Amino acid sequence: MKVTGRVLPNIWLRDNCRCDKCMHSATKQRLIDTFSIPEDISIKSHIWMEDDTIVKIEWSDGHWSTYSRDFLLLATAHPAEKALVRRGLRNITIWDSKVGRRPPTIRYEEFDSKIISFFRRLRRYGFCYVDNAPYRDPHMTKYLLEKIAFIRQTHYGGFYDFTSDLASKDTAYTNIALEAHTDTTYFSDPAGLQAFHLLSHTDGEGGASLLVDGFKVATELLETDREAYKILSTVKVHAHASGNEGISIQPYRGFPVLEHDPTVGDLVRVRWNSSDRASIELPIEEVETWYSAARKFDALLKKKENEYWEQLRPGRVLIFDNWRVLHGRSSFTGKRRICGAYINRDDWISKYKMVTDRRMRLKRLAVS
Repeated sequence: MKVTGRVLPNIWLRDNCRCDKCMHSATKQRLIDTFSIPEDISIKSHIWMEDDTIVKIEWSDGHWSTYSRDFLLLATAHPAEKALVRRGLRNITIWDSKVGRRPPTIRYEEFDSKIISFFRRLRRYGFCYVDNAPYRDPHMTKYLLEKIAFIRQTHYGGFYDFTSDLASKDTAYTNIALEAHTDTTYFSDPAGLQAFHLLSHTDGEGGASLLVDGFKVATELLETDREAYKILSTVKVHAHASGNEGISIQPYRGFPVLEHDPTVGDLVRVRWNSSDRASIELPIEEVETWYSAARKFDALLKKKENEYWEQLRPGRVLIFDNWRVLHGRSSFTGKRRICGAYINRDDWISKYKMVTDRRMRLKRLAVS
């Protein structure tokens, strides 16, 4: 069958029949055994109905299928368009320190009624504050995060509530300054979202939070040194988490600092954490080229204009995209109590797409 000048293969059409015998009406999962379909399946007859918005096909194996024109048009869309829709990449705004003049924010009591605004701000800027959150009971923060998606379990547990006591062997559990970094670079699938809520800070000062837009810094590097950008986009770097007893996490392979979508080439993830970095996949004679490129990236991260500093306070929850926004902090004195969690990328992007695309076009794409 030809749609907008492109021929849809018969096997693909038959395999993607939407009837209740071929696809479960509730789960949208395929029920038909793909390889029970004859290789030479052909269209016996077809008829367009309802002003050419629906086509009904009779197959050579006796089965009948019905498809909407919208579904067929989506099937013939360019792979690049599909990739953009699947990832939810729409209206992204890169930013620098000036974002602090009017940071993306929503109020806790309005979260349910303005959840679309929350997700759009989170996706556009890579972070969003939720202000006026209850801070005497950390479970209220947990309840908020579970409205976004499932909380991810790691070797740190699920929802965390900690102080600087090194209960987990990680520098995050100390009071020292932390440079801009992304978390969980030692996972094959790094955490998608991260959340912090400062519940209390007593008998001390400091501990300002640092945010840097990794996509903005990567764009700067591309504009100033394409070779350095290429090196950080191609050379694989290994990472590890080995500080806690009984834990030795090492991905099955290395990953570049800058990861791109293989279909359209867009930057989709930044992995940057010197504390957890292990070996670099280069002959020893070429390793210096990576260090040179990484030094340039690091200098841009530390450029004053790219650093957004904010003193967190009880009642303000910070939620940010760990694939894009790097975070850090200044050193502090006294005792701080912080709660928060990780959320998987696939889970929060799924929720983002479902609440922001009212036409449910994405649900059709997911099974096309």
